[in-house]
Amino acid sequence: MREFLTTRRAKISPERAGLPVVGTRRVPGLRRGEVAALAGVSVEYYAKLERGSLAGVSPSVLDAIARALQLDDAERAHLQRLAQHANGAGGRCRPESKSKQKPWVLRPALQWSLDAITSPAIVVNLRQDLVAANLLGRAMYADLYADSAVTPNFGRFTFLDSASRRFHPDWNLAADMLVANLRTAEGKDPCNEGLQELVSDLSARSDEFRRRWEAHNVRIHTSGVKYFRHHVVGDLELNYETMDLRTESDLNMTIYAAEPDSATADRLRLLASWAAEPVTPGVYHQ
Repeated sequence: MREFLTTRRAKISPERAGLPVVGTRRVPGLRRGEVAALAGVSVEYYAKLERGSLAGVSPSVLDAIARALQLDDAERAHLQRLAQHANGAGGRCRPESKSKQKPWVLRPALQWSLDAITSPAIVVNLRQDLVAANLLGRAMYADLYADSAVTPNFGRFTFLDSASRRFHPDWNLAADMLVANLRTAEGKDPCNEGLQELVSDLSARSDEFRRRWEAHNVRIHTSGVKYFRHHVVGDLELNYETMDLRTESDLNMTIYAAEPDSATADRLRLLASWAAEPVTPGVYHQ
């Protein structure tokens, strides 16, 4: 909570908050007193909240702080979750209550549903493991399946595999989004040991990851457009829709679609043909 609030107020300039700029400022963004004034609370109370002492904090105070810091929907939700966990409502991370990374078994019906989708479709968990895909989804993310001995993980691929910089034409944007997704997941399940281990490993091995993780950015992963450079079919411009799976709360499904009659639609047809070819050494297949 302390780091999240500190990074949020560092992003808001006095001008953006509608405050006069007086004297030399030694900190980026707003001072604690300015946030407190905008939220209608005392400086002492806001300082206590920023230190992580949230016992008894009311939803109205959190809303006032969110307005003062001009938080977006993802940041507001993250603030509320952090407050719940800090206040004990989200449970404590005792050894016996930690949500260990349990072996996950793909239900046949879920795989059948994925296979019925005619465009790339994947299922991802909170720690960004790629746990299921249809034929086109596996073909599109063939780089992640290079090591068949481990579960594909978007975090490890993005920050530890050089192929990711070719696959993502705008690698910085892809890296920012990936880390923001992981930060959001941590707010949802701070006791997830698998997620903690992944973050610890990536922080130790990648300066790029650690810098982004320390920024505390979060996001809501819903829809948009992504660009890829596939090593077989070339550039892909794909719209995507992401939705939670109601049967398993820590999983979401993403479906990609090309604009009809576009170059990407032609390349997806080529990708489907490539994925369906008989297995030969050195060529990816499902």
